[in-house]
Amino acid sequence: MLAAKDRFEPRHNGPRPSDIPEMLETIGVDSVESLVRKTVPSQILLDRALNLGKYSGGLAESDALTELKRISDQNTVNRSFIGMGYSDCKTPPVILRNVLENPGWYTQYTPYQPEVAQGRLECLMTFQTMMMDLTGFELCNASLLDESTAAAEAMTMIHGDARSKRPIFFIDEKVHPQTQAVVKTRAAGFGVKIVVGSYKDFEFTKEVSGALVQYPATDGVINDYSDFAEKAHAAGAKLAVAADVLSLTKLQPPAMWGADIAVGTSQRLGVPLGFGGPHAGYLATGQAFARKMPGRIIGVSIDAEGKPAYRMAMQTREQHIRRDKATSNICTAQALLANVSALYGMYHGPEGLSKIATHCQESASLILAGLKELGCASEDAPYFDTIKVSPPPGVSVDAVMESGYKNGVNFRKFDDSSLTLSTDETTSLADVEAVWKAFAMGKDFSFTADSLLPKAAVPEIPSALKRTSLFMTHPVFNTHRSEHQMLRYIFKLANKDISLVHCMIPLGSCTMKLNSTAEMIPITWEKINRIHPFAPAAQTKGYAELIDSLEKILCEITGFPGMSLQPNSGASGEYAGLRAIRAYQESKGEGARDVCLIPVSAHGTNPASAAMCGMRIIAVGCDEDGNIDMADLKAKAEKHAAKLSALMVTYPSTHGVFEETIVDICDTVHAAGGQVYMDGANMNAQVGLCGPGYFGADVCHLNLHKTFCIPHGGGGPGVGPIGVAEHLKPFLPGHPVVPMGGKETAFGTVAGAPWGSASILPISWMYCVMMGSQGLRAATETAILNANYMAARLASHYKVLYTGKSGTCAHEFILDLRDFKASAGVTEADIAKRLADYNFHAPTMSWPVGGTIMIEPTESEDKAELDRFVDSLISIRKEIAEIEAGRQPKDNNVLKNAPHTASVVTATNWDRPYSRAKAVYPMAGLRQEKFWPTTSRLNDTYGDRNLVCSCPPIESLIENEEDLELMN
Repeated sequence: MLAAKDRFEPRHNGPRPSDIPEMLETIGVDSVESLVRKTVPSQILLDRALNLGKYSGGLAESDALTELKRISDQNTVNRSFIGMGYSDCKTPPVILRNVLENPGWYTQYTPYQPEVAQGRLECLMTFQTMMMDLTGFELCNASLLDESTAAAEAMTMIHGDARSKRPIFFIDEKVHPQTQAVVKTRAAGFGVKIVVGSYKDFEFTKEVSGALVQYPATDGVINDYSDFAEKAHAAGAKLAVAADVLSLTKLQPPAMWGADIAVGTSQRLGVPLGFGGPHAGYLATGQAFARKMPGRIIGVSIDAEGKPAYRMAMQTREQHIRRDKATSNICTAQALLANVSALYGMYHGPEGLSKIATHCQESASLILAGLKELGCASEDAPYFDTIKVSPPPGVSVDAVMESGYKNGVNFRKFDDSSLTLSTDETTSLADVEAVWKAFAMGKDFSFTADSLLPKAAVPEIPSALKRTSLFMTHPVFNTHRSEHQMLRYIFKLANKDISLVHCMIPLGSCTMKLNSTAEMIPITWEKINRIHPFAPAAQTKGYAELIDSLEKILCEITGFPGMSLQPNSGASGEYAGLRAIRAYQESKGEGARDVCLIPVSAHGTNPASAAMCGMRIIAVGCDEDGNIDMADLKAKAEKHAAKLSALMVTYPSTHGVFEETIVDICDTVHAAGGQVYMDGANMNAQVGLCGPGYFGADVCHLNLHKTFCIPHGGGGPGVGPIGVAEHLKPFLPGHPVVPMGGKETAFGTVAGAPWGSASILPISWMYCVMMGSQGLRAATETAILNANYMAARLASHYKVLYTGKSGTCAHEFILDLRDFKASAGVTEADIAKRLADYNFHAPTMSWPVGGTIMIEPTESEDKAELDRFVDSLISIRKEIAEIEAGRQPKDNNVLKNAPHTASVVTATNWDRPYSRAKAVYPMAGLRQEKFWPTTSRLNDTYGDRNLVCSCPPIESLIENEEDLELMN
């Protein structure tokens, strides 16, 4: 009777109960259950409710937050001196509140539509510029998943540059162990031999493609690698360096001493520890590698008015284009976290970053001075923020570690005779004294910080390694010092972008559903986001319970007994799943199985991931209804039975249909000795209704940033865990620092942190436990209902390309626009751009079928928003009809000129064959609530031919004089 009334399901699912009868009538069915049975094949439909244990009934929002607080309170937040590429930091409150906690930033989609994404593109450009300035290179991407995977990408670039003719890659032994592990794992898929040793002793041969070093090294020493770089280049090899970005305010940039690629993480620039992620990695390099860089690169082009504007450069390198020719399967970028770091850099500026770096140096020097007073010894070597010391005489390393835990500080056990301690922006005098007390085994010591100051001078960095060049000189890094300035700049950028705070984002295969406030609140709790990923297990009991609970929930949903949360993107999950399959087959003496069957309709990352695992891709055709051609599948499975490793299949299909033959598909592959990998991108149509492990798949990755409500963040973060059948469990990813997975049988490591982007797992956990069993099923049913309602309303205006045997679609559908090119000269791009004038983000364009758009409303949109979008498309169809009838010219109409900016429609001259009102107010209601694109349609060709990847001069972005006069 007194149960909490703030139930979540009615807030998450959009349509009201009173709307559903009309929606069903439009579709032509009498109930939601009837719609589901017409849509989902009967042989895979679950006949029971999901069992989520004590959360089966679902918790109210307030109760779920209380339960998660109970769980997280089991974590202990010690001051971390562990380092290893992870540093505590201070996220400025103005950035924390107005970016990380602002849905206007975290609900944005990847900026494929630049006209409605200029804000985040500008910020990502600033990120690139900052990293280029710090590293000294000409190019940088925005961004990668973490430092370890960035290093793996660098290795892949270098191996590819050598045309795979140099099979050896060297890693210095002082590279962080997790980075070594990820690079080794990636190298195995390409057949690259990894050699680990001391850079001082290594000799390059003609078989070595390149090398990786750490700067500063994992033991804190600042090494001069210039001679090593010369040796590499003399042998025709390339050198990559994992560089700490904050140290580069003091140290010579890698490009200046001969490195070819710099990689790392921007985590310490304002992004919380978060038990390992999400954090934005970076990769910077020179022009020679411009066309080989992985990830997203932001560039500058011009719009239809000739004005400069930002866009994603070189988009043809995206994996859905390159497919099996790709050397990287990158899909997710950590855009939100890159933006946080960019804004952090703007807020502090070069002087502020230098002061923070000095603080870290001084803290380390003061700590070392005190430890020497206690009898500790340390090598006489230059360092930045990390010192390596022996314990006091008569005390073991393990004893110091235990004493540290008791005194609230964590150290790193480097080996049996030494420890390392890394300082950061947050290190205080109290922290320093706690370190001394821990090393003194809790006893009093006679010195004070003041008495040690004469002995605590910051060590002199050798002149050859001391930074002399300026950095971050662009005005953007020197004009946002006050909080008012920063606040206004943050909102100026956000106001240029469409996000879920404005409208539905109906992107097929992307599932842009509600990211609820209750789900998001916990990510900024201290006991969630201030935990080091290598903190001892005794301090992370809350995370252990949370992870175990989420894994069990996901196992129940998918029907798999095993789950790994380590992959920190969907594409990383694909890679991990295929590597697990290959490791299993190798354990059975079937390592020769290397053929991967992939339908031609598959996500582009599928063939890219398979290629990275050393697999040979064989395409499987689709029939005229968009389903997998069973005859072709059976013929190719039989032909390649001796070498068949796996089939990659997306379900429901990429065409938005539940294929009736899915069980037969699985049986066919198993009969030929292969395994079935299911791409879980469309899991939002399965939860509670069916599951890959229930109907025959062996492994499936899940996009937690789609089905399970982690927000897209403008292009990342993402999480791509994999569920596996029993026989694959021993081969799940492991980790070199924190024992996990199959340990000895694990295929390798795919992310720097043991549980990937752990700090955002609470979002998915909150979603599942608030929805409960019935709520999760209702969400899936509602997603199917919404898609079929929209398809039914649009069917008399557009051609719905694919449906199932009963005439229904799954959770998304495709509209065929190809006929309009002949009848009116209108393309899918024209319709996409015109939708911006109607206050909408475009659906997915030209995939999986060229000349189409794919629409996915999700369950979170209510009927009014569905109708607004449908009405907009119907209105656009009428605009096309005007062109077809000759009432508007084919080359100068509202579609060809879309989107229309305020500066265009308020210009003195207007010579277009339609009114200004029709351009920007084509529907009732837009006069009351209008999103204005800030740039006209971009010229992609110009941007590709004129690659500019750093912030342009301020003058180039100022409006012309005529526009300024109008504004005044």
